[in-house]
Amino acid sequence: MGYRFEFDPANKILLLRFEGRLTDELYAEAYQAAQRYWVASDARMGIVDFSPGTEAALSTEFLRRLANREPVGDATKQPRVVVAPTTFDYGLARMFQIMGESTRPLLHVVHTLDEAFAVLGVQSTHFDPLE
Repeated sequence: MGYRFEFDPANKILLLRFEGRLTDELYAEAYQAAQRYWVASDARMGIVDFSPGTEAALSTEFLRRLANREPVGDATKQPRVVVAPTTFDYGLARMFQIMGESTRPLLHVVHTLDEAFAVLGVQSTHFDPLE
């Protein structure tokens, strides 16, 4: 599929992991699914993890459009973290963060999942896969 969702019910964290090659189309599909999962799970925090990915082939135009879209959930009160381990992924994530700063003020970009948990103030997690 290219992505999968997991949920930590104790901390109410929705986790989206991308695998393999990430394209504009795949991200757009995952974004639509994220909106449904966010509401269904009653998530309070979110993580997008690019660690399992092999290549990010996202266009800057797509990132600009995505940054201008309505965020999933209330991004002014509910923190989000992007895990971007490579220099290239980190740069793309930071570009998205800057472009969407006004609608996603609690968005953070980090290099590791452990850093993401620290940003969210979470010490113990248990994620279950979502169908």
